[in-house]
Amino acid sequence: MIRIYTDGAAQGNPGPGGYGVILKFKDAVKELSEGFRLTTNNRMELLAVIKALQAIKKEGIPVMIYSDSEYVINAIEKGWLWSWQKKNFKDKANPDLWQQYIPLHHKFQPRFTWVKGHAGHPENERCDQLAVQAARGARLLIDDAYERSKM
Repeated sequence: MIRIYTDGAAQGNPGPGGYGVILKFKDAVKELSEGFRLTTNNRMELLAVIKALQAIKKEGIPVMIYSDSEYVINAIEKGWLWSWQKKNFKDKANPDLWQQYIPLHHKFQPRFTWVKGHAGHPENERCDQLAVQAARGARLLIDDAYERSKM
């Protein structure tokens, strides 16, 4: 099983933000993170999941995602995402990211487990560190879709 741990952070909401990911498969461990100059916490939580799934090189292996984001987990596990999709994401936040997520969901069919944030879970704490460090980085990327939506 591939185990994925994710977290997102924003310094202000909106503000500079970042995501952190840990992927574990057998003895292999990989960390990912990026920071953005203007974004939201929910966007970073969802982007962490997307980037993690995009990093998987082999299909057919069960995937478990551990996240402290009720926004992401509830949207998927409670089926809200599919209702939003049927309505073409009318009046919903982050349609660009959800549209990136959907084909990854169909490809990997991940399962989700909620973990309490800032409660001492080692991988969640590490993902939080990665996300915060990325948000405070010197070379922040542009979250184009978010910034365009605010013009």
